[in-house]
Amino acid sequence: MRGRAVRFFVLVGLVVAGAFTTLAAVIGGPGWWVLLALVVALLALGVYDVLQRRHAILRNYPVLGHMRYLLEGIRPEIQQYFIERNYDGRPYDRDTRSSIYERAKGVNTEQPFGTERDVNEVGYEFLVHSTVPVDVAPEPPRVRIGGPDCTRPYDMALLNVSAMSFGALSGNAISALNRGAARGGFAHDTGEGGISSYHRQGGDLVWEIGSGYFGARTKDGDFDPERFADTAADDQVKVVSLKLSQGAKPGIGGVLPAAKCTKEIAEARGVEPGTKVVSPSHHRVFSTPRELVLFLARLRELSGGKPAGFKLCVGSRADVLGICKSMVAEGVTPDFIIVDGAEGGTGAAPLEYEDHVGTPLTEGLLTVHNALVGVGLRERVRVGASGKVSTGVDLVKRMIQGADYTNAARAMMMAVGCIQAQTCHTNTCPVGVATQDPRRARALDVPSKAERVFNYQKSVVAESMQVMASMGLHGPHELAPHMLRRRVDQLHVESYADLFDHLGDGQLLTDVPASWRHDWDLADPDRFRP
Repeated sequence: MRGRAVRFFVLVGLVVAGAFTTLAAVIGGPGWWVLLALVVALLALGVYDVLQRRHAILRNYPVLGHMRYLLEGIRPEIQQYFIERNYDGRPYDRDTRSSIYERAKGVNTEQPFGTERDVNEVGYEFLVHSTVPVDVAPEPPRVRIGGPDCTRPYDMALLNVSAMSFGALSGNAISALNRGAARGGFAHDTGEGGISSYHRQGGDLVWEIGSGYFGARTKDGDFDPERFADTAADDQVKVVSLKLSQGAKPGIGGVLPAAKCTKEIAEARGVEPGTKVVSPSHHRVFSTPRELVLFLARLRELSGGKPAGFKLCVGSRADVLGICKSMVAEGVTPDFIIVDGAEGGTGAAPLEYEDHVGTPLTEGLLTVHNALVGVGLRERVRVGASGKVSTGVDLVKRMIQGADYTNAARAMMMAVGCIQAQTCHTNTCPVGVATQDPRRARALDVPSKAERVFNYQKSVVAESMQVMASMGLHGPHELAPHMLRRRVDQLHVESYADLFDHLGDGQLLTDVPASWRHDWDLADPDRFRP
């Protein structure tokens, strides 16, 4: 009854207003005709709203109902700029975003007055500083990627550009990231979309190969070893990374609609322009842990001895242990493993996957690190951490949890200009970062944004070294689990040394602890667990 009444009075009001405005327009001057046109347009809109069947709100509340959709469209901006507190925002709060922007611009990032965090809140984490800090190391260390079977190792920076494909990001954004990486001497992961002309700005590349084998595929979508070897031989390609899964959407492949398969994107991916391209949810070239390890060895050989490893979001701990068992059995190891957390970013994914599928980075890192320690292979395999890394403290925490180095995606996007509009999947990115719209992408100035990428990475790594110096440490090699603590309730704080079971070197091969026994017994080098 209420909707009918509103509908009746709105339409009657518009008719009456139209009648009076028509009379005024006939009698009065030209200005009344403009008002009449507006009233007639509103009346036509009201009639259309009543007759259409798609939106119930507009049928019951003609004209007025459009305010609901208008406000809904700008709700994220209202929330972000006017309502949320500095430390409340998701995925990144305003304090973190401001820190990224300021460091990218090379301006002061110090804050006044004290923390806004609730240090008594359960889950609050803090680092243990030293009574006797040391001087900051003059140069940040680099991490040597390359096990005993690698003949062309690569020295990785502590913070690098994580996997983002051309297609997900604009050409200008990719160019800015690669130029920044070239100047700063850190690595740029291509994402699984292949190597485009925009990646050719001089920066070191981590070439990511996904289940679609873009840039190294046959016409039928299988892996093409000859094409792979040709591309991997490029001097700009320093590392080869096989993508098993992505933190924000593990277990999902991707579809590039034919309409979006432009000539440039098709060239980078090695497909025909204007064709629908599917990335399967799984790889064709292996189906067991043993086959995975042997395929990685083949990639290393085909690339001429460059480091080869894989990226995954941890699922079953038994599967991780199965991969480790296959390494022991075959005497073959990847040169690195990148652990992607469930809190990692994506251009688009179902809400169910973003919120409820996959292991968070902390647990994933601790699982992979300890599994490698437990089978005595940790010294041969470097571990990278990817998933919401943005500050110097993030670097330190992830290295305490088991990482040797870190990668950042969304933070690097913000350094390029991303404002967390969260419209990556609509092709309407307002700053030209996550779009293929030439007009929008043109707004992103490559030289200035490349400078910001360089500034941001340098500042974050420098801050991580400063934090370690405050802890009395000379570098990441001295970090230990007891140096990171978490509040577990209002009265108790525990360190990461006590919160998690840490394995000794080779312990899984000699004396499996009870907390690992079930998964170790399930682990099979010739079968991934369902």
